[in-house]
Amino acid sequence: MQDNATEVTAAGIARLAGVGRAAVSNWRRRHADFPRPVGGTETSPAFAIAEVEEWLRRHRKLAEVPLKERVWQQLAGHPDGPVTALVHAGCALLLIHDRPPVWLDISSGTDERLAALLPTALDEVLTPRVPGTARPGRTDRSRVNGQNPVNTQPAATPVTPATPATPATQATPATPPTPALAIPTAPRLLPSVPLLRGVAELAADRGARPTFEFLLGRHLDANPRQYTLTPPDLAGLMAALAGTPATVLDPSCGTGALLRAVADRPDRRLHAQDSSPELAALTALRLALHTRAPVHAAAGDTLRADAYPGLRADAVLCHPPFNERNWGHDDLAYDPRWEYGFPARTESELAWVQHALARLRDGGTAVLLMPPAVASRRSGRRIRADLLRRGALRAVVALPAGAAPPYSVPLHLWVLRRPDRTHAQPELLLVDAGRFTAEGRGGPDWPGVRETVLDAWGAFDRDGGVEERPGVARSVPVIELLDDDVDLTPARRLPPPADTDGAGRLADVRARLDETLRLTAELAPPPAEPVPSAASGRLPLTTVGELARAGALVMRTGGHGGRARVPVLTDHDVLAGTAPSGTLPESEEEPVLTEPGDVVLPVLGGGAVARVVDDATAGAVLGRNLVLLRPDPAALDAWFLAGFLRGTANHRQASSYASTATRLDVRRLQLPRLAPDEQRRYGERFHALDAFEGALREAGRLGEQLVRGMYDGLTDGTIAPE
Repeated sequence: MQDNATEVTAAGIARLAGVGRAAVSNWRRRHADFPRPVGGTETSPAFAIAEVEEWLRRHRKLAEVPLKERVWQQLAGHPDGPVTALVHAGCALLLIHDRPPVWLDISSGTDERLAALLPTALDEVLTPRVPGTARPGRTDRSRVNGQNPVNTQPAATPVTPATPATPATQATPATPPTPALAIPTAPRLLPSVPLLRGVAELAADRGARPTFEFLLGRHLDANPRQYTLTPPDLAGLMAALAGTPATVLDPSCGTGALLRAVADRPDRRLHAQDSSPELAALTALRLALHTRAPVHAAAGDTLRADAYPGLRADAVLCHPPFNERNWGHDDLAYDPRWEYGFPARTESELAWVQHALARLRDGGTAVLLMPPAVASRRSGRRIRADLLRRGALRAVVALPAGAAPPYSVPLHLWVLRRPDRTHAQPELLLVDAGRFTAEGRGGPDWPGVRETVLDAWGAFDRDGGVEERPGVARSVPVIELLDDDVDLTPARRLPPPADTDGAGRLADVRARLDETLRLTAELAPPPAEPVPSAASGRLPLTTVGELARAGALVMRTGGHGGRARVPVLTDHDVLAGTAPSGTLPESEEEPVLTEPGDVVLPVLGGGAVARVVDDATAGAVLGRNLVLLRPDPAALDAWFLAGFLRGTANHRQASSYASTATRLDVRRLQLPRLAPDEQRRYGERFHALDAFEGALREAGRLGEQLVRGMYDGLTDGTIAPE
């Protein structure tokens, strides 16, 4: 009964059947027995997933719905919303992970029995793992940001707890923090029971922790604009800068990436808070599944209603919200946390910096991700100066562009330490890792960033200084920074990179350009000879879809990163002819790995492009918006296939057009039916054209490099104008 209430959109049906959305629209028009909408809107109707599955099987559109896809559709179409469904699933997975016999016992009966027994079982698991979890029957004491905490009991009249009298100058928080988790009652759990049974079946195959990571990752991917994520590589770097602390706090925890990256130790204790009840609940469950350490989690506005006022942590890791004006400036003027000065309304980030310092023990370390403007805005110069004088700010690291959202801005890391002694000659470490920005749209060179930053910080933390590396790292005496601006931007304080042989490097670029131009001339195709009209009869055609059904090729779509960190081939790499440069979120989905001879096509943008994978590109993960065709060498020549798929007219007839985008239906692309020998003749010509195209690209890149180097050399005086 509950399963029938789970809804799925047309896009979800397309994923279940492995077709495009246009096919689902055709089914609705052509088949009178197609399920009727049960919800949604006129332009985006929703259907009962059980009815859809039955129809797909009856019409042989689907032999069996994959379990992971069925579970995801149940979660996405849950009547109480996907977040509530995800929290219920996380609770059940924690029970399965910690006490599998208990789950087997309570799930062996009816749905009603499972819903009735589950709250008590969850109480026994969640209470010790997530201290402070609200138990069944407990009244909902408060609300956060006008919302009930996620997964709480049926709404009760809020009861405001008594608070001690405060001076008139001290603002009283109007909304105290609440526990991140509340154990759901049986009536709230009953609609989720079919989902929980599917989740348990998926966990039996994958494990409880990977199952939750898969579902959470799908939810985040489906709602990219709702969440600001901290990429795993950046989270790992921030955690490494903090060392191996026992007690760690993240006061703006998001999805828990920073706390998840902290090195494990037997006495570890984790504290998390977020203004979003949804994120606080998901973080609590994610961390409880990830570690045996107790996870203290709360929902509430950290600056206005701190959940841990008495905490003195070994480390604070934080990716705070940027550029917030409504952070509490008018309410918190006399707050004791502002040891280094009262932040201006436009300096919310400096409020987070001082909150982090206030929650550290003496000598504890804080690492915060900051927008670069915080290092130089005039409104914050007095606070920056006091942080420097008292030795609280220890390092500013400029990250490459693309390290974290917003990806176009090179963000900073601030490393702070709560002063436990007075530094005789305080210095600040400045590091600029901007040179590790990757070309194109791929992420930075994280191994290079990590090695550079950690080596510099390790030496500075150990010795109080670091050997100067022009353009990369320098420890600057604080007295040099205490000018009118107190500008801490690393690029403005570091000496320029040593360039003793700029002219020599440009000579090398010129030599490579000459060689490339010579090669380009050799590879230029000969003059085209027209085919006599009598011999230009139309060849019999087939389509990629027909070849796939016949087994002549295998078609795969990309988009999953898998668990290993492998370079990702993006649609931009295919269009530009460059090496794999992208990244994808870590997931439990099996990634599609490229092999030599594969043909890869972008499906968005309308460009007639197809790339044959060579040995250098093989082994990369197939990225989003790409389709991979793996031809059977006995039936299809890869270069023959790629060449005909690049035809402009071919792309035009296989593309569909929306108001702002063009999408390619790869199955409709056509190519002639030719014998293997004839295919190889065409393939050799297409291969030669590809080599010519690559030489043209390389010549363009070298030409741009030469022009830029000449401009730089002439303007900085390293090259004479003669």
